[in-house]
Amino acid sequence: MTNSLPATAHLTLSAFFVALIAVLAQIAVPLPFSPVPFTGQVIGVFLTGIMLPKRAALLTILTYLLIGAAGMPVFSLARGGLYMLTGPSGGYLFGFIPAVLVLSLLLKDQAQPSLPKLIAAMLPALGLIYLVGSLQLGLLMQLSIKQSLLVGVAPFIVFDLAKVLITALLSRQIKKSLHAGRLDQILHQ
Repeated sequence: MTNSLPATAHLTLSAFFVALIAVLAQIAVPLPFSPVPFTGQVIGVFLTGIMLPKRAALLTILTYLLIGAAGMPVFSLARGGLYMLTGPSGGYLFGFIPAVLVLSLLLKDQAQPSLPKLIAAMLPALGLIYLVGSLQLGLLMQLSIKQSLLVGVAPFIVFDLAKVLITALLSRQIKKSLHAGRLDQILHQ
């Protein structure tokens, strides 16, 4: 009976994080010079990688991508469908997969990582999102590497660094609250 609690808790948390990423994706501002909108979903992706164990984080992101590919309007601007993954901005969505894996690995065995450690773990995760996203953007739009970086990375850096800081502060508060309520053990069973 006790083994079902962590599985149930992880499923519930996974569903919560899928919903959180979907809601944050709707905080979106289309940019006239880029097919990639500015969104809040990276905060949800980073929280997923920080708060959940590696396997649960990966399954959460895969679930998000699959329900979006199936047509549910969970991607930015209430869009869904396979085109969102195979189109110019789809690489950024695929970049969520290595991002949560890196976060989970870098923060493994750290119940309450310091603010600098959280930020240091999120920066390579963000870099992976940029890498996968700008590669697909460049390939599909026939852009040079420089053009891909100018259209798909440069406009987002300042805002994404702010999201890193926001996420680091949020995750520390969430972890403190979970620890105070002795709920943090559920996350890591």
